[in-house]
Amino acid sequence: MDDMARKKREFGDEPPPPPSRMARAFGSLRNNFLTGLVVAAPIGITIYLTWNFIAFVDNRVTPLIPEQYSPPFTIPGLGLLIVFIALLMLGIFTKNLFGRSIINLGDRIIARMPVVRSIYGALKQIFETVAADHQSSFQQVGLIQYPRENIWAVVFVTTQTKGEITAHADPEMVSVFLPTTPNPTSGFLLFVPKSEIVILDMTVEQAAKLIISAGIVEPDHPNGVASINSTTIEGARRILEERMADEEGADATAPKDAANTDDDKEKVA
Repeated sequence: MDDMARKKREFGDEPPPPPSRMARAFGSLRNNFLTGLVVAAPIGITIYLTWNFIAFVDNRVTPLIPEQYSPPFTIPGLGLLIVFIALLMLGIFTKNLFGRSIINLGDRIIARMPVVRSIYGALKQIFETVAADHQSSFQQVGLIQYPRENIWAVVFVTTQTKGEITAHADPEMVSVFLPTTPNPTSGFLLFVPKSEIVILDMTVEQAAKLIISAGIVEPDHPNGVASINSTTIEGARRILEERMADEEGADATAPKDAANTDDDKEKVA
């Protein structure tokens, strides 16, 4: 009998016994601990990283202050404030004609250095991309069917495709960046027809969280349905019409195939 009861439990014929009181208490304790960890860990890690960053900047900038101007006591964040003011003044300086002339002269000098020009050019392009205006930065999040139909991927819309690419492809092309999970800094540059992109309402930050978390952190949206703007209505209508045409064609050929089968049977008879 014991063997029969054990086999029934193994094959699911008999429900398992209810957990003991100690097991329920342990499970409740574990759930409460994990809940507290989920709440405290992001806050603690954020405070820790922010404080270490401020201390890192202060330890390297504060010693550069002349002793007569140095405060008699330690001010947390003083070095970060000095760096912010210095970058602000540098930005103001480079906006005028004299500042631009100095920057252009420095660029021409660096362009003649074989190794330095490659490093400087790559870093300058990266920072210009990050600090670019809304015309060239990620401003919209979209969906495309990738790597095949009916499989959707989140992409960042960068800009309208221009140049030689549009001469060999659809002129209404859009450059999109397809990031990878969980590291969105790497990915693929794709050129997609504008009509085949579904623009979402979520922001770039929300999409980045969605990608980094592998779909665990999803942005809130009314009714859970993303709206489709006017640029995607044409593409959606076109896809729907193609599918309806395929279905009508399949329905039209079905009776013909059935009639041919009946004729073949009559001939054989």
